[in-house]
Amino acid sequence: MHQPAKPTPDKQLALHRTMLLIRATETALSKLFADGEIPGFIHLSVGQEAVAAGVVGALGDRDTFATTHRGHGHVLARGVALDRFFKEIMGRAGGACGGRGGSMHVADLALGVLGANGIVGAGLPLATGSALAHQTRRTGGVAVAFFGDGAMAEGALHECLNMAALWALPLVFVCENNGWSEFSPTSRQFAASLGDLGGAFGIPHRRVDGNDVAAVTAAAEDVVEGARAGGPRILECVTTRWHGHFEGDPQRYRSADEIAGLPENDPLRRSAAALLAAGVGEEALASLAEAVDADVRAALDAAREDALPDFAAAYRDVYTPAMHTAGA
Repeated sequence: MHQPAKPTPDKQLALHRTMLLIRATETALSKLFADGEIPGFIHLSVGQEAVAAGVVGALGDRDTFATTHRGHGHVLARGVALDRFFKEIMGRAGGACGGRGGSMHVADLALGVLGANGIVGAGLPLATGSALAHQTRRTGGVAVAFFGDGAMAEGALHECLNMAALWALPLVFVCENNGWSEFSPTSRQFAASLGDLGGAFGIPHRRVDGNDVAAVTAAAEDVVEGARAGGPRILECVTTRWHGHFEGDPQRYRSADEIAGLPENDPLRRSAAALLAAGVGEEALASLAEAVDADVRAALDAAREDALPDFAAAYRDVYTPAMHTAGA
């Protein structure tokens, strides 16, 4: 098997910054939710930052992706403006979707972000359609379908695997396997393995340590280019979900020992250790973290100061006025 090259030190530092940004943003969102500043539910990806940074970092400008209800990290890694992101989550008029989408429906088509989705597995058909569009229009682009291991038992995944294989679509299926299908171990929800499922459709499958950003990046670059040249690929990233299924979930289904041990496999800690070993100084890492925290605070302040959406805007882009023609 081809062994892709590891990221250069400069790229590793950029990946580390992306993970710092995701962690700082999600930490801020956790507090905002607890303080009642966010409407609706939010699902955080603390502990899964390496997947977002590594996979999205492997995409080109023409590529697209559909994400999940736990998709903040993917959107941030793609470069959605931080102030517009916070405004959207907090339901403000200046948000990426005008404050109408919120946490589970952030989208930015200009960046190829097809949107998050509150329905398990529902982003899979969207990404499949985008891959078909890339193929039909000959854009040279690749589409990525992010999904959790809880979606492996969903029929939409099986149908999309079938179509992608039949039509040799430029599509990468990325599974963020954190071991939990909402509140149950995935082994109680899905009888097979993702590798076996991919094999049934003749789609190559890669399984990688999803808490090692260098490993995720190398594998993602390989499978993305493979899909661009030769049809669908599956990348399974084994990772950890630190928080509950939704923010505020008491997690009574997990043992206290498991929860206490989660930081031992922290992707940020592992990335920092790799950078220190490569010669990056501790002061440089600390300065980078401080700069990211400052960016998050500034974006949050801007979101708090932004106006709430005008009520009339709720109808905008939803209904189209009837067109009356002469003699009708």
